[in-house]
Amino acid sequence: MAQSLPLLLVPGLLCSARLYLPQIVALWPRGPVAVADHRRDDTVEAIAARILADAPPRFALAGLSMGGYIALNIFKLAPDRVAKLALLDTSARPDLPEQKAGREKFIAMAEAGKLMDVVETLTPKFLHRSRHGDAALKRVVRDMAADTGTEAFVRQQKAIMSRPDSRPLLATITCPTLVLVGEGDELTPPDLSREIAAGIAGSRLVTVPDCGHLSTIEQPEAVNAALNDWLAA
Repeated sequence: MAQSLPLLLVPGLLCSARLYLPQIVALWPRGPVAVADHRRDDTVEAIAARILADAPPRFALAGLSMGGYIALNIFKLAPDRVAKLALLDTSARPDLPEQKAGREKFIAMAEAGKLMDVVETLTPKFLHRSRHGDAALKRVVRDMAADTGTEAFVRQQKAIMSRPDSRPLLATITCPTLVLVGEGDELTPPDLSREIAAGIAGSRLVTVPDCGHLSTIEQPEAVNAALNDWLAA
């Protein structure tokens, strides 16, 4: 086994440490595993800076969706501290105007006391079409939303809406990088991961079959295998 590094996992929008429970169980033998708290700031730069303040001097970094946006900003702030990078079901692009409008709508709903209505609307986009009836996964999504809460959800949406375009950063990433995406991801479709992988020289692209946006809990064995290979490289 290659010498282990501390592993830092960054969740996505409305997600908590529950997003990575299968990975924590599978990967802890390699070394320390921590899940970052991304609920306290309303810009990705501030979230990244806060996470870095508590992070080990050098670490492997993985983020899913919003966690990927944050991971890219962590790399931007401290490239020498990120030994390895994994970008799961995410995008390097900024929001389009129509995406920002949708987020404003969700913010208004949440502030009106309808966060769980937002969750019900987003869940079919979070999960592969074959799992829309999966009660256990839907319960995990609801529980993660409860872990997050309305105020943090609003901050997260504002951070996502104002995030920078990370495409110019990709060519500067030289550490071992995994790019992974569910083949049925509707929120950040595979083309966006292919773009990231094409921009990072030497990166490995993994497309997970029968999988939507929340790959870590939908297809944990496939994701664990890819992360194990990445950490062992």
